[in-house]
Amino acid sequence: MKVVNRLLPLFILAAASFAQEHPALTAMPNSVYVGADGKFESAPDTAVMQFNISVQENSSQAAYQHASNDAEQVRQVLHANGVDAKSATVGFFSVQPMYDWKNAKQKVIGYRVTTDVTLKLKDFSKIGPITQQLADANVSESQALSYTLENIDEAKNKAVEDAYRRARNSAETIAHASARALGELSYASVDTFENQRIPAPHMARAMAATTYAPPAPTEEFTPQNVTVTAHVNALFNLK
Repeated sequence: MKVVNRLLPLFILAAASFAQEHPALTAMPNSVYVGADGKFESAPDTAVMQFNISVQENSSQAAYQHASNDAEQVRQVLHANGVDAKSATVGFFSVQPMYDWKNAKQKVIGYRVTTDVTLKLKDFSKIGPITQQLADANVSESQALSYTLENIDEAKNKAVEDAYRRARNSAETIAHASARALGELSYASVDTFENQRIPAPHMARAMAATTYAPPAPTEEFTPQNVTVTAHVNALFNLK
């Protein structure tokens, strides 16, 4: 059998968190094209708390001052729990006039100031106390909690390694079954996906209104692992 030595250029195509269309490949003599899935699981290392500050007053100045006071209460809650305020990011304060839509002249009856706050915590034991204290302070209408990996790129790399190992094993099986030897990698494409568990938001003000504080949604539970999956398509030459 005449062996044709034709090598395709080596392309490594990466896509983060969504699939991309792969270039069409022309079937090459003495080659094998395989695809495989891989994954990497890890316990999350960061809790992300998201909540909003939203107040309404008769004047825009009063609403802004009220929102500023609520932001200061958030800062005090963080300090009381030994959390650096720099761990939280606060969005822009937006001012929106509120109208009386029942009035044909659409009279302004007040102003609402809102902003979003995102807090990242490494110490998961602080989640419960901070959640309850924010509720008691009555500074937020809702809170949402999710878990993530800070170094998600490393997790993606490990998922790709797993997928490539599986793809190469499949190619080696085919080569062995055909009494050939597997040659070098000629082409590869990569897709990665991450699956992170996001619990449903819970109402903070409703919690503050109760005399008995129920446990936080994640109390006594282990956060679900963050799973990163990858798909690798690979073209190998056959010897």
